Amino acid sequence: MKYRNLGSAGVKVSTLCLGAMTFGEADETSFMHKVGSDEATAHAVLDRALEKGINFVDTADVYGQDGLSERVVGNWFERRKTRDQIVLATKFRFTMGSGPNRSGASRYRIVRCVEDSLRRLKTDRIDLFQIHMQDITVGEDETLRALDDLVRAGKVVYIGCSNYAAYRLMSSIWTARTGHLTPFVTLQAQYSLVSRDIEREHVPLCRETGLGILPWSPLAGGFLTGKFERGVAPAPGSRLAERADRLKRYDTPRNWAIIDAVRSVAAEANATPSAVSLAWLLSRPQVSSVIFGARTVAQLDDNLAAVDLELSPRQLESLDKASAFELGYPYDFIRGIQPSW
Repeated sequence: MKYRNLGSAGVKVSTLCLGAMTFGEADETSFMHKVGSDEATAHAVLDRALEKGINFVDTADVYGQDGLSERVVGNWFERRKTRDQIVLATKFRFTMGSGPNRSGASRYRIVRCVEDSLRRLKTDRIDLFQIHMQDITVGEDETLRALDDLVRAGKVVYIGCSNYAAYRLMSSIWTARTGHLTPFVTLQAQYSLVSRDIEREHVPLCRETGLGILPWSPLAGGFLTGKFERGVAPAPGSRLAERADRLKRYDTPRNWAIIDAVRSVAAEANATPSAVSLAWLLSRPQVSSVIFGARTVAQLDDNLAAVDLELSPRQLESLDKASAFELGYPYDFIRGIQPSW
């Protein structure tokens, strides 16, 4: 395993982060119904990840239902006594429970969310506490001051954000600097060969301010595993079979060209398409760790190969070209004048 700093923070994390979204069998009330693994399987995946050097685990209060994923991870900590071997990340912001304060990023709710997550995770601290999405109804100052208080109280070590617009992220960074508050050290964002939109604003912003990027959905919901073919229905039981509308979204000439390029590089490098797709992300500027999910130990082992896969400049260029996208104005205009932008 290889390790990198978590953004500008001093702590080092494995370059692959185990995402726990699929941990636990959720019922029909959850968006994770029929796509999760039972607790015994989830614990086997965690055991294997730790054995292979992964020290970074990411979850969220909303994964499963009623904090199911957090409870599964907490039970593993209690059973294996592994808490101090893991950099633990979780998230808050989306709907949990009922009432007018069941979602959002107010001080009132943040204090409640951290206590609930600590209880479910059976721990005294959260190493990376992340707001799952910006809350336009709450001032960033209120959110940051609440998070800063949690850091000072020792309940949270570092803070991060996810799914932020670039303008809001810049506002947050400025608010933290001028108010002498604990700043975000990471941005968790959708990023893959299929989805490169954050390269317009977020990547340059993170590079300028030292934030580490934590890509989620690095395999585009399974599309970049290379298991799917044009005009062929996904195999029963696969994630894309459970989400047929998602496959339709990926069914574009650009995305099939990306798969062709990924398969070509994989054959050349004697690697899997998944490993190639993850290795490409690990080569991108500001990426601290790539979050991937694994419902089985076999899936985990397949993805671990990305750690030691070094893609050549020519291979990276072929993937870059296949996944190129329209930047739009003013980015294309700027690049036309300054190609290195």
